[in-house]
Amino acid sequence: MHLAATNKEVHMHFDLTEEQSAIQDMARKFTADEITPFAAAWDEHHTFPRATLNKAAELGFGAIYVGEEFGGIGLSRIDAALIIEALAYGCPSTSAFISIHNMATWMIDTFGSDEVRAKYVPKLATMEHIASYCLTEPGAGSDAASLKTRADKDGDAYILNGGKAFISGGGVNEVYVVMARTDQNASAGGISCFVVDKNTPGLSFGGQEKKMGWHSQPTASVLFDDCRIPASNLIGAPGDGFKIAMKGLDGGRLNIGACSLGGAQRCLDDTISYVKERRQFGQRIADFQNTQFMLADMKTQLEAARALMYIAADKVSREAADKNQWAAMAKLMSTETGSKVANDALQLHGGYGYLMDFPIERFVRDLRVHEILEGTNQIMRFVIGRELVGQ
Repeated sequence: MHLAATNKEVHMHFDLTEEQSAIQDMARKFTADEITPFAAAWDEHHTFPRATLNKAAELGFGAIYVGEEFGGIGLSRIDAALIIEALAYGCPSTSAFISIHNMATWMIDTFGSDEVRAKYVPKLATMEHIASYCLTEPGAGSDAASLKTRADKDGDAYILNGGKAFISGGGVNEVYVVMARTDQNASAGGISCFVVDKNTPGLSFGGQEKKMGWHSQPTASVLFDDCRIPASNLIGAPGDGFKIAMKGLDGGRLNIGACSLGGAQRCLDDTISYVKERRQFGQRIADFQNTQFMLADMKTQLEAARALMYIAADKVSREAADKNQWAAMAKLMSTETGSKVANDALQLHGGYGYLMDFPIERFVRDLRVHEILEGTNQIMRFVIGRELVGQ
């Protein structure tokens, strides 16, 4: 996408550059070869496709934002959205897992010391190690700043106690980026960010959650019981953790929106093919005006959400002053549009759409959670509205 700004207006051209088209084509081919043929089985059998993730990392998809110094490909937020959307066309669950890993890896690479970056980022880039993002707690979901997990300084170490909920990769991933409270008397300003290794004594995990969707990725609680980590594993300065977490979420919200767009595009494409073949009342159901109107709405809503996503991704890449609001708007519109398009696709498939023989029901299940994670859509409206009234 090209952007040209003057003092009074911004001219936006949504044609992809030659490089972006190449990135998109590469991600689409990988999805067609390595994800789409297997995604239904991953979902049905709750299979975590670790080997597929390693193959994705060979293309640089394990370190999309990381520079070449540690094996990354150093792309922009728009480039990342193109990749995540293409992967989600085959499996939103797997695409979202890759997105979360990239968010956590970016936090380490951007805010970690040179020592920490050198220790963790190279293996994260190859996805030999995979990272989890640990913010949410049982009593601190939308109100993330009220988290209770604490990190108490003890000489050259921090001792962590508490627990995190709904963590993608919990119990399986090797690296955990954890937000914990280092100042019990402060709110958001008392939260710091740490890297914790899976094999650290005092770190344990709850059982795997039984979920409506996202069956291709493990999800579990992450628990800390006098979990002692080196003080050097602090990411950023003490008290910067919440800011770092929110910066990570700006990109995470874009990518989860891109996941919804990719999944919804797959639903729309499959539905167009289906309605051209399915016959009722002596004709293709594609020939009914009602069907065409539904498809027209699905296409229009999807393209509008995609355009908003590209604008927001550009703002986040440029660190624009209003990037938080635009990231929230993009996440809100893309995830709600994605769920609506998928649901309408199921409706146009009729009873067949409800069967696991067709992929539509899987996409309906997988996309639904996108309206909840990375900040619920109610919180997105709060972020947008607060900016509008100057709070």
